[in-house]
Amino acid sequence: MAVKTSKGFDAMFYRLSGIHHTSYVSDSRLYKIPADRNLALFFLALGLAAPFLVGSLYLNSYMLPWLVWTAAALGLNLVTGWAGQLHLGYAAVMAVGAYSAVHAARYGLPWEFALLIGGISASVIGSLFAFAALRVKGLYLALTTLAMQFVMDWVLTHSPAISGGSHASLQAPTFALLGQRITSDTGLYYVAFGWCLLVTIFMLNLRRTGLGRALVAVREKDYAAAILGVNSFYYKIVAFATSSFIGGVSGAILVATFFFLAAPEQFSVAVSIQVLAMVIVGGLGSIIGTYFGVALILLVPGVVNGLVAEGAGALGLQLNVESLAHIPNAVYGAIIIIILMIEPLGLGKLYSNIRDYLRVWPFDQFKK
Repeated sequence: MAVKTSKGFDAMFYRLSGIHHTSYVSDSRLYKIPADRNLALFFLALGLAAPFLVGSLYLNSYMLPWLVWTAAALGLNLVTGWAGQLHLGYAAVMAVGAYSAVHAARYGLPWEFALLIGGISASVIGSLFAFAALRVKGLYLALTTLAMQFVMDWVLTHSPAISGGSHASLQAPTFALLGQRITSDTGLYYVAFGWCLLVTIFMLNLRRTGLGRALVAVREKDYAAAILGVNSFYYKIVAFATSSFIGGVSGAILVATFFFLAAPEQFSVAVSIQVLAMVIVGGLGSIIGTYFGVALILLVPGVVNGLVAEGAGALGLQLNVESLAHIPNAVYGAIIIIILMIEPLGLGKLYSNIRDYLRVWPFDQFKK
């Protein structure tokens, strides 16, 4: 029972008793408790102020690719985490979006339309492969999507009209929005930030919609969902199409704001596996976990490299170039294994556990 002596004590005991909703509006809120909403607003303000807090090197070398890859990984999480469909060819749909957008921009179309064309092209190709892939499940589906990746790799390396050839690259025109050329580091960062924010808002609202609930039903047991009237094939196609659209636009923005040119190796099978690793380490179906997973896969290797080099220097160890190239990779792999051993559901679940513990601390100690 809640204690009425003060508002603060009332709030604490109220949380200890669980989240209690008294109306449908309360139950359908984006954030169930004020702390989550305040934390989201804090990180939103931090993201907006980032160009004034960090230098251009860190802004465009670390934060910009982190945001774009997070948007891409959220798209893959939609089809893998929400709909439960393994996808090993996600870099292929990103490549379709990137090359389509760059070609459209090179023909003189505004970048707003070029990005849209890139997303739609990726969505069409992703859906076409999904029609064939969805006739199988599990590992067979994974192999089918992997085949899409190999087909796309072959097309890019053997079609000079599309990619310029296996050793060539396609220069992206200067990015522009509403007729304004964007060349500054701050401007390019805000483009990536805005796209990541849009995808995040979409994913946050997805779980409150009928589409999101249908995807979860398909993921849990598709034939049980069919008994309840959910057309699993239709919703799987929608999941692949939406996910591919997000991946296509993310690939185009990645090329336009970070790489500045499109090359086949930027969207190879290794990249597909890397994006899938971001989603799994972050947590299937977890939005905040995707942010953590991308940071771990994308940014931690550089940090580990620096720490190993500094540690060796402090201990007076003379490590040759080959050791410096392999030891950080071994440490990095060990970190991922340890994290998944501690929490197999990923960093998102680990964050939830810590947050829930702090919410009721120190009252949960009374029952021990």
